[in-house]
Amino acid sequence: MSEFNQVSIVKAANIYFNGNVISRTVKFEDGSRKTLGFMQAGEYQFGTEQAEIMEVLGGSARVLLAGQSDWQTYGTGSSFDVPANSTFELKVDEYMDYCCSYI
Repeated sequence: MSEFNQVSIVKAANIYFNGNVISRTVKFEDGSRKTLGFMQAGEYQFGTEQAEIMEVLGGSARVLLAGQSDWQTYGTGSSFDVPANSTFELKVDEYMDYCCSYI
């Protein structure tokens, strides 16, 4: 899906890591939400409350999920699942444009 219809968008940005990661929240009529974001080059660690699907819209990142020992690379068109109540680390070499779906 390249666009969302019948949504509302929270105007205020979610800003992390001194502005190196920025996202906007998109709310759907059924109560679900997603964030659309952009990560500049850098290393980041995030925690989750809900399970997430991270879809890479552009660029790439190396990802280490909690409990795993091997980094996996995800590029444009790929996605990865992050369990609820977990953490994950990302190493972004250039940039990563992403969509995060909360499930």
